[in-house]
Amino acid sequence: MEISEKNISDQFGRIHDYLRISLTERCNLRCFYCMPEEGIALRPKSQFMTKEEVIRMAETFVSLGIKKIRLTGGEPLVRNDAKEIIDALSGLPVELAITTNGILVNKYIDTFISSGLKSVNVSLDSLQRDKLNSITRRNYFDTIISNIRLLIKNNFHVKLNAVIIRGVNDDEIVDFIEFTKDNNVHFRFIEFMPFDGNKWDWSKGLSYKEILDMVKLKYRNNLTRMEDRKNDTSRNFRVHGYKGTFAIISSVTNPFCGTCNRIRLTADGKIKNCLFSDSETDLLSAMRREEDIIPMIQETVWHKKSMRGGMNSIEDFGKQKNRSMVAIGG
Repeated sequence: MEISEKNISDQFGRIHDYLRISLTERCNLRCFYCMPEEGIALRPKSQFMTKEEVIRMAETFVSLGIKKIRLTGGEPLVRNDAKEIIDALSGLPVELAITTNGILVNKYIDTFISSGLKSVNVSLDSLQRDKLNSITRRNYFDTIISNIRLLIKNNFHVKLNAVIIRGVNDDEIVDFIEFTKDNNVHFRFIEFMPFDGNKWDWSKGLSYKEILDMVKLKYRNNLTRMEDRKNDTSRNFRVHGYKGTFAIISSVTNPFCGTCNRIRLTADGKIKNCLFSDSETDLLSAMRREEDIIPMIQETVWHKKSMRGGMNSIEDFGKQKNRSMVAIGG
């Protein structure tokens, strides 16, 4: 087995230079596709990475060629030391981004600006107040919409993520696209994926083809397929004359595994080489024992499966043991 010391690669030649760090399993929403209805078991704070450990982990990954870091959760901004973490990571030679539910954006926007953080992903599964409150099991619609507009006003690169579920929000796909008419945002439609506790059933999902057929029926010749970047997870589109764009992320029916460059680090310091992987490597315990975690990182990524953590078809989905989404990091 040949592993370069200068990058993180797998046996299929994929170079991994994008790290997603989950800062917490806690969240101030309870979205049913992400968190089990009963919630997840609370664990002692000692089981999770401290601020110093997050920074040290990030520095180690950057030494191995990581060029982009995205902070996730749970909701990363519920951490009391989120500002200090963002400030510290902004000093690394990486593109820094964050995924949030939008509720606390107004409290952190000055930190985003001062740190040079430009890319903000916001979960937005409905443009209808009652429906969003039902999906999230909370009542923050006005706050989320207000903070999305605040990000747009301050010229952030805003991506809005909607998990499309049949009978829930599939009737809003055109409305989501229409939101891009006057707003410079990138609206992304994500296929419903299986995680622990979200009662996944593909009959609730809409495929890439179904979504695209619906969009084509509405926009016909006004629709343009954009050129995707090398490691894009999405297929990207634009409606002629619209300020924003939209995309479909088809992890279930049309995966992008061949160009995957992503690694996930959970809030409790475990590396997952794939969102769907049922195996993890405990970096945090090793770091606390002052062991060299670099070989562990390289070994874990080297053994990454060619596709979706070893799930090669829809029939395989839901069979593997995995965490709930809130405990992995969005």
